[in-house]
Amino acid sequence: MRAVDIIIRKREKQELNKEEIDFFIDGVTKGSIPDYQISAWAMAVLLNGMTPQETTYLTLAMAHSGDILDLSSIAPLVVDKHSSGGVGDKTTLVVAPIVASYGLPVGKMSGRGLGFSGGTLDKMESIPGYRVDLSEAEFMSQLKEIGIVLTGQSGDLAPADGILYGLRDVTGTVPSTPLIASSIMSKKIAAGAQAIVLDVKLGYGAFMKDLESARELAQLMVQIGELSGRKVRALLSDMNQPLGEAVGNAIELKEAIETLHDGGPADFREHCFTVSAHMLLLGKKAETLDAARAMAEQAVREGKAWEKFVQLVKAQDGDLSFIENPEKLPSGSIREEIKADNDGYLSMVNAQAVGEAAVLLGAGREKKGAPIDLGVGILVYHKVGAAVQRGDVLFTIIANDATRLNAAKEKLKESVGISEEKCAALPLFYGVL
Repeated sequence: MRAVDIIIRKREKQELNKEEIDFFIDGVTKGSIPDYQISAWAMAVLLNGMTPQETTYLTLAMAHSGDILDLSSIAPLVVDKHSSGGVGDKTTLVVAPIVASYGLPVGKMSGRGLGFSGGTLDKMESIPGYRVDLSEAEFMSQLKEIGIVLTGQSGDLAPADGILYGLRDVTGTVPSTPLIASSIMSKKIAAGAQAIVLDVKLGYGAFMKDLESARELAQLMVQIGELSGRKVRALLSDMNQPLGEAVGNAIELKEAIETLHDGGPADFREHCFTVSAHMLLLGKKAETLDAARAMAEQAVREGKAWEKFVQLVKAQDGDLSFIENPEKLPSGSIREEIKADNDGYLSMVNAQAVGEAAVLLGAGREKKGAPIDLGVGILVYHKVGAAVQRGDVLFTIIANDATRLNAAKEKLKESVGISEEKCAALPLFYGVL
């Protein structure tokens, strides 16, 4: 078997079998297939697609390119969630403690932010001492002991995905639905969870800009899950505007803490309760979605979710005084408000532009591995459809550098649209698969 023959078959729109895909991914992992052939194959997949079965073979081959965690000794059912990224999406910080507070283990390996999409690990690193580099043995031990882990991905999990993604990023082959789906699902399968809830974003601040492409990706990932013996549910959620009010690292953590204390913005609360309910239902902790939703609300109202979050931070060596007194968390030294220029209704709060403004402040990375400023960010006070008057505060910018602040201010002004006519509010969710 030769790599070039596999490339040609995919170029000619033929369906690859399991042996061909296993051979190719094995060559990717071992380095026996050169970058130029991997790139050519990725372009062929981008142009000609893959069947659900092909994509499942690819997913499993990438998952098995490294370690596969066996969590069966920890619990009969371990759940995980994945968000396809977004602006102000600090959902994991609230959802994982809610679900884990009911004895349903949540083992999550998260990523860092790249571009305007914020990373869960960066938010948690606002807490001094918090470790995001747990070994697989530590991951397993903590999951068994307290039922919740939130750490970085082990380099031993799905290494082929890391190689493929690095090449896709520089060869224009990122926007391929089969390659996106297999990348996400290979890591989830390798991490060992038997039940997975996928939060697939769509809109300005998401990779998938429209409902049709988001539904296609979600459907494919659900099919992969089913063919791989996992229970998977996908939610289609809005990312045309930021989620919640806070966009940044420490300020998003503060908003999550506020929500765990039964406060927080209405849209963010609703999003967290909805995702938690689906996880509890999938994890067989409730018989109906309504019952699961009531459980999620109860966990926050009675403080059980907050107690679980404290357990998590303590277990991973975070300084508890920073979450018990959030005013101690990093915060920028400069604040400036942006106000509405005229009366009307908000027709747009472009999530991508807001996210890019946060990156200009230093809250996100323009290059992988770049340092970030944990204390800067943006507070977004109104949602699409809201009535505003001239002089109303739309945003507060939190910065540490005047030049960066001015650049972010110009970007934020581009993010807002105000209409004379009343506009409909955006839905939080568009459907469930």
